Amino acid sequence: MVALADKYQALKRYMNAEGQFTLMHGKRQKNMQALMLEYLSQMFESGTQYTEPQVNDILNQHHTFNDAASLRRLMFGKKLIDRTIDGRAYWLRD
Repeated sequence: MVALADKYQALKRYMNAEGQFTLMHGKRQKNMQALMLEYLSQMFESGTQYTEPQVNDILNQHHTFNDAASLRRLMFGKKLIDRTIDGRAYWLRD
């Protein structure tokens, strides 16, 4: 299991032995969903631009439910990542 900072310990029960999330938190679990998205945002380097496929690849390494697009959209909606209008470039928000 991946070592998690104290802040993210609650996420442990939603991860498999490889440290991948095994389910997407729904609207009723907003706090957990926000925590998961914040945790995932740490997988991106500040100051680096990513293409959409690169973002998907990074996200896919950290979950098993095969929905990088939803994670990407939620992270954008929560202002954790930003993108160009055409979606060709993504980056971590400071």
